[in-house]
Amino acid sequence: MKPDRVFRELHAPGRLLRLPNAWDAGSARLIEAGGAAAIATTSAGLAWARGHRDGDVLPGSVLRAAVAEIARVISVPLSADVEGGYSSDPRAVGDTIAAVIDAGAVGVNLEDGAAPVDLLCAKIEVAKQVASRAGVDLFVNARTDVYLRGLVPKERAVAESIARGERYRAAGCDGFFVPKLHVAEEIRAVVAAVALPLNVLVMPGLAPVAELQTLGVRRVSAGSAIAAAALGVVQRATQHFLGDGRYDAMFETSADYRTINELFR
Repeated sequence: MKPDRVFRELHAPGRLLRLPNAWDAGSARLIEAGGAAAIATTSAGLAWARGHRDGDVLPGSVLRAAVAEIARVISVPLSADVEGGYSSDPRAVGDTIAAVIDAGAVGVNLEDGAAPVDLLCAKIEVAKQVASRAGVDLFVNARTDVYLRGLVPKERAVAESIARGERYRAAGCDGFFVPKLHVAEEIRAVVAAVALPLNVLVMPGLAPVAELQTLGVRRVSAGSAIAAAALGVVQRATQHFLGDGRYDAMFETSADYRTINELFR
Protein backbone atom coordinates (compact mmCIF):
# COMPACT_ATOMS: atom_id res chain seq x y z
CA MET A 1 0.00 0.00 0.00
CA LYS A 2 1.28 3.50 -0.85
CA PRO A 3 2.57 5.56 2.12
CA ASP A 4 -0.04 8.29 1.61
CA ARG A 5 -2.82 5.71 1.86
CA VAL A 6 -1.25 4.07 4.91
CA PHE A 7 -0.97 7.44 6.64
CA ARG A 8 -4.60 8.30 5.92
CA GLU A 9 -5.80 4.97 7.29
CA LEU A 10 -3.92 5.59 10.54
CA HIS A 11 -6.47 8.38 11.16
CA ALA A 12 -9.52 6.16 10.60
CA PRO A 13 -12.45 6.31 13.06
CA GLY A 14 -11.80 4.22 16.16
CA ARG A 15 -8.02 4.58 15.85
CA LEU A 16 -5.64 6.90 17.66
CA LEU A 17 -2.32 7.67 16.02
CA ARG A 18 0.57 8.33 18.41
CA LEU A 19 2.85 10.48 16.31
CA PRO A 20 6.42 11.05 17.56
CA ASN A 21 8.29 14.00 16.06
CA ALA A 22 11.83 13.64 14.73
CA TRP A 23 14.36 16.32 13.86
CA ASP A 24 17.00 14.42 11.87
CA ALA A 25 17.73 11.03 10.34
CA GLY A 26 19.14 9.61 13.58
CA SER A 27 16.15 10.53 15.71
CA ALA A 28 13.74 9.35 12.99
CA ARG A 29 15.44 5.97 12.66
CA LEU A 30 15.41 5.45 16.43
CA ILE A 31 11.74 6.43 16.60
CA GLU A 32 10.85 3.99 13.81
CA ALA A 33 12.82 1.22 15.54
CA GLY A 34 10.79 1.94 18.67
CA GLY A 35 7.61 0.93 16.84
CA ALA A 36 6.19 4.16 15.43
CA ALA A 37 3.56 3.61 12.74
CA ALA A 38 4.37 7.03 11.26
CA ILE A 39 6.72 9.92 11.99
CA ALA A 40 6.35 13.69 11.81
CA THR A 41 8.99 16.36 11.91
CA THR A 42 9.16 18.94 14.68
CA SER A 43 9.69 22.41 13.26
CA ALA A 44 11.46 23.52 16.44
CA GLY A 45 13.81 20.54 16.74
CA LEU A 46 14.56 20.53 13.03
CA ALA A 47 15.33 24.26 13.03
CA TRP A 48 17.53 24.11 16.14
CA ALA A 49 19.52 21.19 14.75
CA ARG A 50 20.31 23.27 11.67
CA GLY A 51 21.18 26.54 13.39
CA HIS A 52 17.89 28.39 13.03
CA ARG A 53 15.26 29.55 15.49
CA ASP A 54 11.75 28.17 15.37
CA GLY A 55 9.01 30.46 14.11
CA ASP A 56 8.31 30.26 10.36
CA VAL A 57 11.78 31.42 9.27
CA LEU A 58 13.46 28.20 8.10
CA PRO A 59 14.86 28.48 4.54
CA GLY A 60 13.00 26.26 2.11
CA SER A 61 16.16 24.56 0.90
CA VAL A 62 17.03 23.56 4.46
CA LEU A 63 13.54 22.16 5.07
CA ARG A 64 13.55 20.13 1.87
CA ALA A 65 16.99 18.68 2.57
CA ALA A 66 16.00 17.74 6.13
CA VAL A 67 12.78 16.02 5.01
CA ALA A 68 14.69 14.11 2.32
CA GLU A 69 17.35 13.08 4.85
CA ILE A 70 14.69 11.64 7.15
CA ALA A 71 12.62 10.01 4.39
CA ARG A 72 15.71 8.20 3.09
CA VAL A 73 16.20 6.18 6.28
CA ILE A 74 12.63 5.25 7.27
CA SER A 75 9.96 3.01 5.78
CA VAL A 76 6.92 4.42 7.62
CA PRO A 77 4.92 7.44 6.39
CA LEU A 78 6.40 10.87 7.04
CA SER A 79 4.54 14.12 7.73
CA ALA A 80 6.37 17.45 7.55
CA ASP A 81 5.64 20.42 9.80
CA VAL A 82 5.84 23.38 7.41
CA GLU A 83 4.60 25.88 10.03
CA GLY A 84 2.75 28.63 8.12
CA GLY A 85 4.37 27.62 4.84
CA TYR A 86 7.14 30.22 5.27
CA SER A 87 5.21 32.82 3.30
CA SER A 88 2.00 34.84 3.31
CA ASP A 89 1.71 34.20 -0.43
CA PRO A 90 -0.26 30.98 -1.03
CA ARG A 91 1.61 30.42 -4.31
CA ALA A 92 4.94 30.43 -2.48
CA VAL A 93 3.46 28.08 0.11
CA GLY A 94 2.53 25.80 -2.77
CA ASP A 95 6.20 25.70 -3.79
CA THR A 96 7.13 24.64 -0.25
CA ILE A 97 4.49 21.92 -0.28
CA ALA A 98 5.73 20.66 -3.64
CA ALA A 99 9.29 20.53 -2.28
CA VAL A 100 8.43 18.45 0.81
CA ILE A 101 6.27 16.09 -1.26
CA ASP A 102 9.18 15.62 -3.65
CA ALA A 103 11.42 14.97 -0.62
CA GLY A 104 9.14 12.15 0.60
CA ALA A 105 6.43 13.63 2.83
CA VAL A 106 2.85 12.36 2.53
CA GLY A 107 1.41 14.72 5.14
CA VAL A 108 1.93 18.31 6.24
CA ASN A 109 1.00 20.55 9.14
CA LEU A 110 -0.08 24.05 8.14
CA GLU A 111 -0.81 26.57 10.90
CA ASP A 112 -2.75 29.82 11.10
CA GLY A 113 -0.75 31.55 13.84
CA ALA A 114 -1.91 35.14 14.17
CA ALA A 115 -2.80 35.41 10.46
CA PRO A 116 -6.36 35.73 9.12
CA VAL A 117 -8.42 32.56 8.79
CA ASP A 118 -8.91 33.25 5.08
CA LEU A 119 -5.17 33.03 4.51
CA LEU A 120 -4.84 29.52 5.91
CA CYS A 121 -7.89 28.48 3.89
CA ALA A 122 -6.13 29.67 0.74
CA LYS A 123 -2.93 27.84 1.71
CA ILE A 124 -4.87 24.62 2.30
CA GLU A 125 -6.52 24.87 -1.10
CA VAL A 126 -3.17 25.42 -2.82
CA ALA A 127 -1.57 22.53 -0.89
CA LYS A 128 -4.26 20.13 -2.07
CA GLN A 129 -3.95 21.33 -5.66
CA VAL A 130 -0.17 20.91 -5.63
CA ALA A 131 -0.48 17.42 -4.13
CA SER A 132 -3.07 16.39 -6.69
CA ARG A 133 -0.74 17.42 -9.52
CA ALA A 134 2.03 15.38 -7.88
CA GLY A 135 -0.23 12.33 -7.61
CA VAL A 136 -0.06 12.25 -3.79
CA ASP A 137 -3.10 12.02 -1.51
CA LEU A 138 -1.56 14.54 0.89
CA PHE A 139 -2.92 14.58 4.43
CA VAL A 140 -3.20 18.28 5.33
CA ASN A 141 -3.42 18.80 9.08
CA ALA A 142 -4.68 22.32 9.77
CA ARG A 143 -3.35 23.75 13.02
CA THR A 144 -5.09 26.55 14.83
CA ASP A 145 -3.24 28.54 17.47
CA VAL A 146 -6.36 29.75 19.27
CA TYR A 147 -5.28 28.07 22.53
CA LEU A 148 -1.52 28.16 21.97
CA ARG A 149 -1.37 31.91 21.40
CA GLY A 150 -4.45 32.89 23.40
CA LEU A 151 -5.99 34.50 20.32
CA VAL A 152 -9.33 35.02 22.06
CA PRO A 153 -10.45 35.12 25.72
CA LYS A 154 -10.57 31.68 27.37
CA GLU A 155 -14.36 31.59 27.45
CA ARG A 156 -14.45 31.93 23.66
CA ALA A 157 -11.65 29.49 22.84
CA VAL A 158 -13.85 26.46 22.16
CA ALA A 159 -16.29 28.35 19.94
CA GLU A 160 -13.47 30.07 18.04
CA SER A 161 -11.63 26.78 17.52
CA ILE A 162 -14.77 25.12 16.23
CA ALA A 163 -15.47 28.01 13.85
CA ARG A 164 -11.94 27.83 12.46
CA GLY A 165 -12.07 24.05 12.19
CA GLU A 166 -15.20 24.27 10.08
CA ARG A 167 -13.61 26.86 7.81
CA TYR A 168 -10.49 24.78 7.34
CA ARG A 169 -12.54 21.64 6.69
CA ALA A 170 -14.47 23.49 3.99
CA ALA A 171 -11.17 24.55 2.45
CA GLY A 172 -10.19 20.89 2.10
CA CYS A 173 -8.00 19.95 5.07
CA ASP A 174 -7.96 16.38 6.38
CA GLY A 175 -7.20 16.85 10.08
CA PHE A 176 -7.57 19.51 12.77
CA PHE A 177 -4.77 20.25 15.23
CA VAL A 178 -5.45 22.32 18.36
CA PRO A 179 -2.27 22.62 20.49
CA LYS A 180 -2.88 23.23 24.23
CA LEU A 181 -6.43 21.90 24.02
CA HIS A 182 -6.46 19.48 26.97
CA VAL A 183 -9.63 19.85 29.07
CA ALA A 184 -11.87 16.81 28.57
CA GLU A 185 -15.15 18.69 28.12
CA GLU A 186 -13.56 21.05 25.61
CA ILE A 187 -12.05 18.17 23.65
CA ARG A 188 -15.47 16.51 23.51
CA ALA A 189 -17.02 19.72 22.24
CA VAL A 190 -14.51 20.12 19.41
CA VAL A 191 -14.76 16.44 18.42
CA ALA A 192 -18.55 16.66 18.29
CA ALA A 193 -18.62 19.86 16.25
CA VAL A 194 -15.79 19.50 13.73
CA ALA A 195 -16.03 16.56 11.34
CA LEU A 196 -12.27 16.01 11.15
CA PRO A 197 -9.79 13.79 13.02
CA LEU A 198 -8.77 15.85 16.06
CA ASN A 199 -5.05 16.13 16.85
CA VAL A 200 -3.87 17.25 20.29
CA LEU A 201 -0.37 18.03 21.52
CA VAL A 202 1.51 16.32 24.34
CA MET A 203 1.79 18.66 27.31
CA PRO A 204 1.88 18.45 31.12
CA GLY A 205 -1.57 17.54 32.39
CA LEU A 206 -2.78 15.95 29.16
CA ALA A 207 -4.81 12.79 29.81
CA PRO A 208 -3.26 9.40 28.91
CA VAL A 209 -3.76 8.06 25.40
CA ALA A 210 -6.45 5.58 26.46
CA GLU A 211 -8.59 8.36 27.92
CA LEU A 212 -8.03 10.61 24.92
CA GLN A 213 -9.30 7.85 22.67
CA THR A 214 -12.53 7.62 24.63
CA LEU A 215 -12.93 11.38 24.12
CA GLY A 216 -12.71 10.91 20.35
CA VAL A 217 -9.16 12.16 19.76
CA ARG A 218 -7.60 10.53 16.69
CA ARG A 219 -4.02 11.79 16.82
CA VAL A 220 -1.58 12.78 19.57
CA SER A 221 1.63 14.54 18.57
CA ALA A 222 4.78 14.81 20.65
CA GLY A 223 5.68 18.13 19.02
CA SER A 224 9.03 19.47 20.21
CA ALA A 225 8.89 17.55 23.51
CA ILE A 226 11.18 14.66 22.50
CA ALA A 227 13.73 17.02 20.92
CA ALA A 228 13.65 19.25 24.01
CA ALA A 229 14.12 16.20 26.25
CA ALA A 230 17.17 15.16 24.22
CA LEU A 231 18.61 18.66 24.41
CA GLY A 232 17.93 18.65 28.13
CA VAL A 233 20.27 15.66 28.42
CA VAL A 234 22.90 17.58 26.44
CA GLN A 235 22.50 20.55 28.73
CA ARG A 236 22.77 18.56 31.98
CA ALA A 237 25.64 16.38 30.77
CA THR A 238 27.60 19.43 29.62
CA GLN A 239 26.99 21.33 32.85
CA HIS A 240 28.31 18.43 34.91
CA PHE A 241 31.25 17.77 32.60
CA LEU A 242 32.37 21.40 32.52
CA GLY A 243 31.30 22.14 36.09
CA ASP A 244 32.11 19.42 38.62
CA GLY A 245 33.95 17.23 36.10
CA ARG A 246 31.54 14.30 36.46
CA TYR A 247 30.33 12.10 33.60
CA ASP A 248 27.34 10.28 35.10
CA ALA A 249 24.71 12.35 33.28
CA MET A 250 26.13 11.28 29.92
CA PHE A 251 25.31 7.64 30.60
CA GLU A 252 22.05 7.81 32.57
CA THR A 253 19.80 7.51 29.51
CA SER A 254 22.26 7.01 26.65
CA ALA A 255 21.36 4.69 23.78
CA ASP A 256 23.73 1.86 22.94
CA TYR A 257 26.30 2.76 20.26
CA ARG A 258 26.20 -0.59 18.47
CA THR A 259 22.41 -0.69 18.46
CA ILE A 260 22.20 2.75 16.88
CA ASN A 261 24.90 2.03 14.36
CA GLU A 262 23.15 -1.15 13.24
CA LEU A 263 20.00 0.85 12.43
CA PHE A 264 21.86 2.38 9.52
CA ARG A 265 23.30 -0.81 8.07
